[in-house]
Amino acid sequence: MDNREKIVAILQKVSKKNSVPAADASLFDSGFLDSFALPDMVGELETAFQIKIPDSDLNPRKFETISRIESYIGNRK
Repeated sequence: MDNREKIVAILQKVSKKNSVPAADASLFDSGFLDSFALPDMVGELETAFQIKIPDSDLNPRKFETISRIESYIGNRK
């Protein structure tokens, strides 16, 4: 399973939605994430990718799209 597939699986788990948004679609505007779901998703990302995401990075813009999340994860490894 590649990074994007892991991210999509986490997003589906946290959002409780089976659909998959476009890679550049806003996860907040499309209803996949909100400010309450963001920390849950970050925790899942930390576990899945064995990284630590500092509180200073808990900015919704960093996690706006699947592409941004994928880029962020790639830079943290």
